[in-house]
Order: sequence, then C-alpha cells, then structure tokens
Amino acid sequence: MTADETVDLQAVTIGVGTLLAIGFLAYGTVVSGSVFGVSTATAAAWAFAATFAVLAALHAATGRTDLALAHGGAAVGWGLVLVGSTGVHVLMGLFFLAVGGGYIARTTIRARAEQQTREMERNGANEGVKDPPEETAPSE
Repeated sequence: MTADETVDLQAVTIGVGTLLAIGFLAYGTVVSGSVFGVSTATAAAWAFAATFAVLAALHAATGRTDLALAHGGAAVGWGLVLVGSTGVHVLMGLFFLAVGGGYIARTTIRARAEQQTREMERNGANEGVKDPPEETAPSE
C-alpha cells in the first residue's frame, strides 16, 4: 500500500466515522434520544472512539507504528472518558486523547509539508521563474 493510498483510506475512514457520529446525533434530535438503549450522544462518541481504533489498525498494517500508537492512544482515551467512573479515569482519558491527538496533528502537518515540497521539486515549481538579472560592472 502506497502512502497516497494510506492517506486516501484514512480520509475515507474519518469520513465514515464522522458521518456515523452525525447520524447518531441526528437520530437523537429527530427520532429518539437513544438508540439500542444508549444515549445518541454517547453512541456518537463511541463512533469516534471506533474511528480512532480503525485508524490505529490501518496504520499498524502499513508499518506506521508511531501513528498506530497515537491513534490507539486516542481510542483508549475516548474509551476512558466514556466509561470512566471517577474523575481520575476521565482525566487519564483526556490526557491520552490530547497526547495522541497532538502527535497525530504534528505528524500530519509535517507529512503534508514534506509532500508539498516533494511535489514542488518533482513538478519543477521554479520553472518559468526568471532569475534576477546579474549586476554588471559599469563600462568605462
């Protein structure tokens, strides 16, 4: 699997997870406040936790252990927030969510910047840009 395919699959996974969460929230607003006996807001949060878990598995399958651990940590964080019975559990969940999410954001921003640089180099982004004229010594 190439890096471009991984990015495409990641985008689709995030899109599906987001649509599922929005679907739960819309159902809760229009039809009923619960689905399968669970609050629709809770079901939406579990959809995000599942999305992070799936992303962790995808990154693990492609050899990106760092992103697999970050997404897995974020999934665990969501789980702790959702099932935490004490403030300590919830704080631990928020910690995992923040650390994992921060690493994901930092790594994604760097990867996109590197990809743009490679594309510019490959496409010859400087073609057609004229060099400034050289200064010549005045003739006497």
